[in-house]
Amino acid sequence: MLKRVLKILGIIAIVLIVSFLSIRYYAYNVGKRDIQSEEPDFSVSSAAIVTEFSSNATASNKKYLEKPVSVSGIVTSINDKEVILDNSVNCNFSNASKTLKKDQKVTVKGRVVGYDDLLGEVRLDQCNLSK
Repeated sequence: MLKRVLKILGIIAIVLIVSFLSIRYYAYNVGKRDIQSEEPDFSVSSAAIVTEFSSNATASNKKYLEKPVSVSGIVTSINDKEVILDNSVNCNFSNASKTLKKDQKVTVKGRVVGYDDLLGEVRLDQCNLSK
């Protein structure tokens, strides 16, 4: 009887460990896409996308979340790999861009990862300058 209980507990432990490792692998590796090779689903200005999110965040999340977009605006802040357009779109670049300058009009391509309603910012990651 004791051997049977230990065997069942051993099988349960193995299943839990394999499940944990599978979920961890999925969480760290599946979300990485090459956004730069994809065509943008939307091309918008920074003011337009922020207005959409601030007026109806739920509908905007369904429309934009996890999709590649091109956003145009004026650079208001540069901090290493983080660039902010029109004080409202936060773009996290994969590599720091040496060519960007404050008050420069640019178009950035990246993946929408969310909206921060407290700061009123749309957040993009995997950003690069569009040509």
